[in-house]
Amino acid sequence: MSAFQHLSINQLIHMQEAAADLQIVDIRDAASFEAGHINAAVNLNNENLSHFIAEADMDQPVIVVCYHGISSQSAATYLSEQGFDHVYSLDGGYSAWHQANA
Repeated sequence: MSAFQHLSINQLIHMQEAAADLQIVDIRDAASFEAGHINAAVNLNNENLSHFIAEADMDQPVIVVCYHGISSQSAATYLSEQGFDHVYSLDGGYSAWHQANA
């Protein structure tokens, strides 16, 4: 059984409409993040990972975003292992989200 759940673009849109307290973490490189990212997303990297874990609300949903939805699965597993209760990997990643919102 996976430690995280897969999340479609449509499911993310519905979650954003229903709750303002989503924690969206984007694990792409800083330049890609700066070029475009999902509203309210935080660029998560090795330098700020421990700070994020220390400050984040473990009870609130965490959505992990990467380029195409592959790398986010490993990151989502890791965050789940750190104690987050509701961890999601965005299927299709930022590229799918960008296409759906272009």
